[in-house]
Amino acid sequence: MAAVNPDNQGLRLAVRYAVLILIALIFIGPILFMVMSSFKPDLQLLQDTSSLRAFLPVGDLSLENYREAFQRAPVRLFVINSVIVTGATVVLSLIVCSLAAFSFVYLDWKGRDVILSVILATLIIPFETIAIPLLLLVSKLPWIGLEGFEIGWLNSYRVQIIPWIADGLTIFLFVQYFKSLPGELIEASRVEGATWFQIYMRVVMPLSGPVLATAAILKFLVMYNQYLWPLIVVQQEQYRPVMVGLQYFFQLNTAWGEIMAYLTLITVPVLGFYLVLQRAFIASIASTGVKG
Repeated sequence: MAAVNPDNQGLRLAVRYAVLILIALIFIGPILFMVMSSFKPDLQLLQDTSSLRAFLPVGDLSLENYREAFQRAPVRLFVINSVIVTGATVVLSLIVCSLAAFSFVYLDWKGRDVILSVILATLIIPFETIAIPLLLLVSKLPWIGLEGFEIGWLNSYRVQIIPWIADGLTIFLFVQYFKSLPGELIEASRVEGATWFQIYMRVVMPLSGPVLATAAILKFLVMYNQYLWPLIVVQQEQYRPVMVGLQYFFQLNTAWGEIMAYLTLITVPVLGFYLVLQRAFIASIASTGVKG
């Protein structure tokens, strides 16, 4: 057996770390540029884009852009709206899609495979093709709430939440993960007399941490970045999410420093959500991925 040269091994390790650092910088670069630019006046911001100064905390730094951003738009309201819509959609989606996936994997009923195929086929349909039909539908649907009976869901939280609770990708993730769980656990639970709902709650879901984290992160990113649908169905400022609020900063005069400050503020919930679930997310990618 040939001896391993310590020098070659050290060189390979150094090259590997250098490549990883370079990849990390490529991903961190835009975020660093955004944060640093949020503290600079517009003139300096534009001048620094031609050099590495754009990524460094140098020059005339202040919190003026943040103050102006809060004056130009109700930033706090937009962030709260997005957190409410995104949080509610994520929670409801995990419940509904996991129940649907459980029925596809463990329950034997007629037409199961056909319906699952139809659900997965919806992944190739662009949202733009169904936007107008969906708008006409939600504008005529009835609703009974605290204010009584009304027709139409426009200008509300529900119109931004309910249409996106169930989706083919989330169901597919749960189906693939449930198929990877040992069938002996389900059989043993049935022998012990457990109902299907008890198996779902006490056996399957406690083992589904990785896929729950994966589905939650993917759903969070999709919902938090929603722009076209809220722009269509929400005209009142009190229900607008953060992405629609971005257009406030392009009215009259474009203030790039304020835009960077706004983007920094609305990125905080995304980073916080990911940091909370990153360990389970990485574990899910390593252990399950999307198995065939």
